[in-house]
Amino acid sequence: VLYVSGEESAEQIKLRSERLGDIDNEFYIYAETNMQNICTEIERLQPDFLIIDSIQTVMSPEITSVQGSVSQVREVTAELMQLAKSNNIATFIVGHVTKEGTLAGPRMLEHMVDTVLYFEGERHHTFRILRAVKNRFGSTNEIGIFEMQTGGLVEVLNPSQLFLEERLDGATGSAIVVTMEGTRPILAEVQALVTPTVFGNAKRTTTGLDFNRVSLIMAVLEKRCGLLLQNQDAYLKSAGGVKLDEPAIDLAVAVAIASSYKEAPTNAQDAFIGEIGLTGEIRRVNRIEQRLNEATKLGFTKVYAPKNALHGIVIPKNIQVIGVSTVGEVLKKVFKS
Repeated sequence: VLYVSGEESAEQIKLRSERLGDIDNEFYIYAETNMQNICTEIERLQPDFLIIDSIQTVMSPEITSVQGSVSQVREVTAELMQLAKSNNIATFIVGHVTKEGTLAGPRMLEHMVDTVLYFEGERHHTFRILRAVKNRFGSTNEIGIFEMQTGGLVEVLNPSQLFLEERLDGATGSAIVVTMEGTRPILAEVQALVTPTVFGNAKRTTTGLDFNRVSLIMAVLEKRCGLLLQNQDAYLKSAGGVKLDEPAIDLAVAVAIASSYKEAPTNAQDAFIGEIGLTGEIRRVNRIEQRLNEATKLGFTKVYAPKNALHGIVIPKNIQVIGVSTVGEVLKKVFKS
């Protein structure tokens, strides 16, 4: 591995590596920002892996513009691509991310490379999520979850347990959803807090959930299920900092909102899967069998799922799957009213 650092000196990286523990002898560090010198070193070492940290600091002396400019980034990336393809070197380019969460610098950087991975995590949590946004070698929906410990990053093998372990028994406004991150099912908690509004306009706030999706579900609950939500403030979040943005979370969001509105808790062993249509129907979602297996593995005893999605699938033992067609039907069964 050749690690080219334009951000930190070799001494700074050495201090960090000593803190993390054992470092392989095949790991070379090169603190340099001049692209010509970097190319010479790559030709000499012929590494299997090359890491450039970061692309904004590397400059080609042939280009007159400043470091990090569009032309510099384009030229340096093109040179790295040429090196990587001709010498068969797996190359990782590190780029900065702006406050909005987009890759800083030119957008064409994302078009040039084969894969774009976002390494993200909340400031207040120890775990980090590695998410593929573009991938020419596989699925863009895959997710890796790692926890930052004193010895570095450690893979979290059961992320569902992580997101559910602090859930309170008997709390209102909480529902569990089995969401898919690529081919990996993850159970996550959706929380809702509905309170009467003090001012004229009701306030809606979401964290980790799509704002428009939540507004749509609240409109369906009001129109199709008779919940008077127009004079209620609603605060929704996905617990644990995970982002939930697939259609299958709709039913869990609706149940969490209804639970808070009715001041009635949901059963801690129930999970909810399903997309909600504007007429209040529960629509089918993909990979239902994998979702049910994950719920069973974590000890859930009952899952509400779209009736149409249950044909021809093998239902695991020790779990009751209730096929439902409308949101109203789910609310009646969950809250017995």
